[in-house]
Amino acid sequence: MDAKVDPEPRERAVPLAGRGGAMACLEFGPQDRPVDVVFSHANGFNARTYRSILQPLAELRILAIDLRGHGATTLPTVIEGREGWTEFRDDLLAFLEAATEGPVVLAGHSMGGTSSLLAAAVAPQRVRALALFDPVVFEAASQPIQPMESPLVQGALRRRADFPSRGAALEAYRGRGAFRTWTEEQLADYVDAGFQEAAEGVTLACRPEWEASNFRTHNYDPFRAFRESRAPIRILRAEQGSTAGVDAHLDELLATGRITVETVPGTTHFLPMERPELVRAALREAVAL
Repeated sequence: MDAKVDPEPRERAVPLAGRGGAMACLEFGPQDRPVDVVFSHANGFNARTYRSILQPLAELRILAIDLRGHGATTLPTVIEGREGWTEFRDDLLAFLEAATEGPVVLAGHSMGGTSSLLAAAVAPQRVRALALFDPVVFEAASQPIQPMESPLVQGALRRRADFPSRGAALEAYRGRGAFRTWTEEQLADYVDAGFQEAAEGVTLACRPEWEASNFRTHNYDPFRAFRESRAPIRILRAEQGSTAGVDAHLDELLATGRITVETVPGTTHFLPMERPELVRAALREAVAL
């Protein structure tokens, strides 16, 4: 706790060899300390959305990344012929190779949590522990894509992409939809990094068609990833509308002795925004393992 830390996270861009661009990230904590945590965000969000949650962890060095197609990351976004979320897994593995040294804690919310799990299964030697906040886990994730569009896909495609200013976007979002349970600070951070300058105002950094593609294209086996990972895994899932569909495999997961699943009362899928103190405690505990 005595190390000097910057009051604001540092912005970085990390080139990823062979991936076609650079991954943007926010760096928190002491620069003279090895990286403790790499944190990945939910679909449609960005690293800065979680700034107020992660910044109080002043004793830890945390890299919060912008996944492909989000925030300031410049990796290409090609929707046609996508193979699924293994793309995020491979980006994350390349980032670990480029920006970290020893094993780290992989943590993430929703799609970011799932991407962390997939990476841990492929490169268990790079991962000390996983802290997953309502990750996207379901049986059909490894099955072929169905032609019928889900409500999530339809909602993403209808999302308004352009606003005259960030202030206008903030006003449009405040207290509505997914943002009902967010603090003003969390919402402002999301808007700040979630929009880019455009010819007539600002436009979403994560394009609606890319967000929809992420909802549409999964193509991974989460339960195989659980089996192939080696690190301790802590899952905190929402009480209402959770995406962590692990119940059918719960006995198998718990029998490993290294996987725990906890339901957090009174929370929705936006658990990190609703219970930031619990997220911080989980990250501290994971680093201490």
